[in-house]
Amino acid sequence: MALTREEVLKIAKLARLKFQPEEIEKFQVELNDILGYIDMLNEIETEEVSALSQVNSHVNNLRDDSVRESLTVEEALKNAPNGEDGAIIVPKVVGE
Repeated sequence: MALTREEVLKIAKLARLKFQPEEIEKFQVELNDILGYIDMLNEIETEEVSALSQVNSHVNNLRDDSVRESLTVEEALKNAPNGEDGAIIVPKVVGE
């Protein structure tokens, strides 16, 4: 499946990226190459390969939990640029 110029522009918009016209063509080629590699991986026979949950001999190397005091709401809001009613106010980024 090859991406069209319009699909590359849509991906760029979703990623909030802006490109020059010559860059769009370059990224169209590169994204199509990436999709080609993914298609090659889909051709590999993996039915008899067991799922890998840990890369180091099935040993879970997590540290023990330790209970510590957390920040109070006032301490957390001290470094926030905007805060109100115990919450940090952030700029809207969805639906633009």
